[in-house]
Amino acid sequence: MTALAQPAIVVRAPGKLFVAGEYAVVTPGEPSVLIAVDRYLTVSLTEGVDAGSIHSPEYGRMPVRWTRGADGLTLDREHHPYDYVIAAIEAAEQLRSERGLPPRFFDLRIDSGLDDPSGRKFGLGSSAAVTVATIGAIDEFYGFDLGLRGRYELAMLATIAVAPNASGGDVAASTYGGWIGYRSPDRDRLRAARARDGVTAVLGSDAWAGSEIIRLSAPAGLQLLVGWTGHPASTERLVSGVSRGTSTTGDDHSTFLSQSRSCVGDLWRALAPHDSEDAPDDDLALRAIRRNRRLLQELGARSGVTIETEGLRILCDAAERVGAAGKPSGAGGGDCGIVLAPVGADVSGLLRTWETNDIRHLTIGVHPPEGEHHGG
Repeated sequence: MTALAQPAIVVRAPGKLFVAGEYAVVTPGEPSVLIAVDRYLTVSLTEGVDAGSIHSPEYGRMPVRWTRGADGLTLDREHHPYDYVIAAIEAAEQLRSERGLPPRFFDLRIDSGLDDPSGRKFGLGSSAAVTVATIGAIDEFYGFDLGLRGRYELAMLATIAVAPNASGGDVAASTYGGWIGYRSPDRDRLRAARARDGVTAVLGSDAWAGSEIIRLSAPAGLQLLVGWTGHPASTERLVSGVSRGTSTTGDDHSTFLSQSRSCVGDLWRALAPHDSEDAPDDDLALRAIRRNRRLLQELGARSGVTIETEGLRILCDAAERVGAAGKPSGAGGGDCGIVLAPVGADVSGLLRTWETNDIRHLTIGVHPPEGEHHGG
């Protein structure tokens, strides 16, 4: 039963797209670039009586997929968004208990605008968005006063309780908004610290050393375009497949990390804030995106995992033919590709090629920054 007298707390979190640094970002301290997008997931919280509840009209019809492997049929189930909601509630409740606040019940309603009307996922980070929005709503409910960094850290602790290898770049983008540069923390260290010392001791502690979230500027003269190939992809399965297909300690992996670090470093410089010593450099940004695409192609070939699908190849090649730069966004294997197109590029021709090949142009913009620059 819901207490009707209490007004609802409503928190929305934007989805995300990776711009560069995929796969490398899973290694702690390796740089990446993400944007928060103007598609949202909303969590509404009302105080409950005797019990709490979680309800979402979208997630009630999520399919469970299966695949065939060497050992027969296996369920191909990325974690259900409710897994992340429960993990967020557990992390927040642990913090509440450690602070000595009295327990209260609450009801959550989740409404997602990150998928298409049929429920197919675009790959915009719904798991991160639901975690960030849930943490934000509970933060307001209990009066934790976490701030942006605290919300990111608590949402990250919840995320890695469900997906231990998650980089958290999507969590950072959903928390901070805008264009960000991101380096992941050491998740093994965070889990150990939480188990040993509790949530309160981990927030703001040295356990986050090596992680970083910085504010970047949008490229001054480049248009962002997003294409969806119509084939949802499983990030966890792809990352696991690449890990199985490549050594994470050999020379090839070290070379990949080094090349990714150089490439993304150039993109950080190209997107340096306008008040810094370095003015935004669109040409450098385009070169970095093209280099990152090649790195992902080589990683896919080396691991035997299809990162750049045929749809993504068509999407990216069409961009390069008109002087733009395109690449898969995120783990690849389907989902979205992103393009940065300079002024004067034949964008209409690019979009015609996409339409001919059943690639859907998503009218997506960037969600504005939520707060000031914050280093890790």
